[in-house]
Amino acid sequence: MRAVAKSLKPGQATPASGQYEEIGPRGGRTGHEVTSTKGNPLPPTSKTGNGFILVDKTKH
Repeated sequence: MRAVAKSLKPGQATPASGQYEEIGPRGGRTGHEVTSTKGNPLPPTSKTGNGFILVDKTKH
């Protein structure tokens, strides 16, 4: 069974630069990804209650 990472909320400061996938309130994947850099706020989600998880951290 895959562990579900705690999702980040829209507007929250990005903890690490990279690609973030939007996930549903129960951890379901949406396939929608955004790029955000450390310290900048995460963008709004497509639906209320969704959040983001880091899927590909920037290498530099």
